Amino acid sequence: MLRVNVAISSISAERYGDIRKPIPPIQINTNINVIGMEKKQEDTLEVPYILSITYSPSIAQLSIKGNAYVNGEKSEIDQVLKDYEQKKPPAQIIIQSISNVVFIESVLISRTLNIPPPIPLPQVPEPGAKQPNIKPQGRDYSL
Repeated sequence: MLRVNVAISSISAERYGDIRKPIPPIQINTNINVIGMEKKQEDTLEVPYILSITYSPSIAQLSIKGNAYVNGEKSEIDQVLKDYEQKKPPAQIIIQSISNVVFIESVLISRTLNIPPPIPLPQVPEPGAKQPNIKPQGRDYSL
């Protein structure tokens, strides 16, 4: 079974404009890029990544860089590396582990900068209100 440890090595975040002005309706785009994969030992891979978060209109930007360290059986590590070399998407556990760490960190950073968080917050319906069956407008949470 693969085990993934995620480390953050660099954080860059900036809010643009006057903090006193209200934030207009925005769209948030997030992108996690695995920028390489290198075998460090028989049972270990190092997977550098970059999370980029952009807001449209441009009210802020966030970037988190780091490495995921993947441990497992030699055969599992070899298969993950082979898949990567064949341009297949990284194993789901790797992307999920990176996402869990960087999105939590990005929410904390967004709070510090007083900007909307890059993940949708749960909405509590009013008592007796019927749940709409539509996607919220103005935000894109694609990876």
